[in-house]
Amino acid sequence: MVILMFLIGFFSGSLMFSYWIAQLRGIDLKKVREGNPGAFNLGHSAGLFYGVLGASLDFLKGYFPTLFFMNIVGTNDYRIIFLALSPILGHAFSPFLRFKGGKALATTFGVWSALTNFKISFIYAVTLGILKYIERKINNKKPSIPEVDALLDLSGFIILGIVLLKLNYPKILFQFWVYNLGLLIFKRIKDIFILINLMFGKEQN
Repeated sequence: MVILMFLIGFFSGSLMFSYWIAQLRGIDLKKVREGNPGAFNLGHSAGLFYGVLGASLDFLKGYFPTLFFMNIVGTNDYRIIFLALSPILGHAFSPFLRFKGGKALATTFGVWSALTNFKISFIYAVTLGILKYIERKINNKKPSIPEVDALLDLSGFIILGIVLLKLNYPKILFQFWVYNLGLLIFKRIKDIFILINLMFGKEQN
């Protein structure tokens, strides 16, 4: 039963709505910015409306399966860690894109919204907003590069882990956060190395 539920979550997450919407608009997201087939690049290339649409669909494909899993196994069962990861893994390694999916940020928001009734995802959104505001101030309001966005995503998520500990959330959620963080890092490791090389190159200059 758990394996079947995992496959349902994985399939839901693997539906690459943003990529398909872009294709309908005649846009190949693999050629936009760093090539991530997600909602941010959809908005960057097709406009705000389509970006919001893609992000909403990517959010919901994480939100609804997780709600379904919670109704069956509850939130205090360690199986929820395995099951809640399934939509995120589906997006990150979508078979529809030869297992080269997106960075799974919107789907991660959906999963955490279901797990914590929007509380933790709201804190994460506010944290990312603050970090982005600081970055824009430092960068004189210039558009950020994808590698910086990746660093902000991870920085905000690390702060989220501290919040989980400070607010005494169940250990199961913190353990899920650890696995979720590992996946987010894996999907952004190339961006991190590019950013390090850019910083190192500037220091050399």
